[in-house]
Amino acid sequence: MNKIAFFIAVLCAFTSCSKDSEDSASGVDYGYYYPMLDATITSSQIGDGTGKLDPKGIAIANDKLYVCNGDQLDIFNAQTLVFEKTIRKYIKGTTTIDFTKLSSISIEEGRIYLGSVDSRVFILDEKTTGGISTLGNGQWWTTFVHVFGVVVRDGLVFVKEKETTVKVFEVSQITETSNWNLAPIAKLNTVSGFDEIYSMDVSNGNLVIAGRDAKSFLYYKIADIRANGAASLSTPMSPTKAALGDNRPTSLNLSTDWAMTSENIGNVNYVRLYSKEDFLNKNYNSIVSSSDILGKEKFGTIYSVAQLDDRLFISDNSNQKIKVIKLKKASIIEQK
Repeated sequence: MNKIAFFIAVLCAFTSCSKDSEDSASGVDYGYYYPMLDATITSSQIGDGTGKLDPKGIAIANDKLYVCNGDQLDIFNAQTLVFEKTIRKYIKGTTTIDFTKLSSISIEEGRIYLGSVDSRVFILDEKTTGGISTLGNGQWWTTFVHVFGVVVRDGLVFVKEKETTVKVFEVSQITETSNWNLAPIAKLNTVSGFDEIYSMDVSNGNLVIAGRDAKSFLYYKIADIRANGAASLSTPMSPTKAALGDNRPTSLNLSTDWAMTSENIGNVNYVRLYSKEDFLNKNYNSIVSSSDILGKEKFGTIYSVAQLDDRLFISDNSNQKIKVIKLKKASIIEQK
């Protein structure tokens, strides 16, 4: 059981969280969870405090919080939220490339994969932040037509580019001497889309994409991607999905037990938490669903979410903040 699961279990123990539990004195206890603001990160906490915070993709690894902030990558201690440093360039030997329009980030096996709308993925060493390699050369007509999302798991690199394409590469293709214009081993079809940032994650042998334009979560089996990669280069592989009406998923994070999402309906943005088992089975019965924090702090456009222990991190782009929340539980007693 991870710490979010433990945290909810402790809340249950102290507050009788079952919706149908009976209290002989008070009646039926209908419990629900709601978010409480634990902390925020704003531009004033970055460097000398005079810059901007334009948060897009975020990721947590080895107690570090990484934030794609416009043309720079900002790094914080994920426990204390103390700012540590800013990286503005890819540097490898005599090669220096300025970061621009950073959209997405994934960290796996000691590497940072950093997506740029300007048609590149930068690969950095996690410990030193020095350059390892790049995919793409910044020209949209070559390797990528922009980069709007990246996730790396199970030995594969998934890169969402413009319109409906996700290109898939083997991690082993990317070395310190590999070419920037690598050929993908597979292509996936996201059904609809254009130039929006997309959030993706991998768990239990599945790639899941928050399909904001398809109005659904999109599921692809990793085994099928590997088995049908060659054929998918001419006819990109389609996902399985369940329709969500007017619901537009905008971000996604899968932990050991939970699926955390952000979802947009009309002018309202929600943060939701699901049982991961239910979520992977396309049963969307959320345990937590909130569009604000206690009637205030309404969520704006959310590009990325992350989890660490009992804290939930939200990249709230509209409000130019990283919001860190914890869950609380309230009970409504129906009298007998």
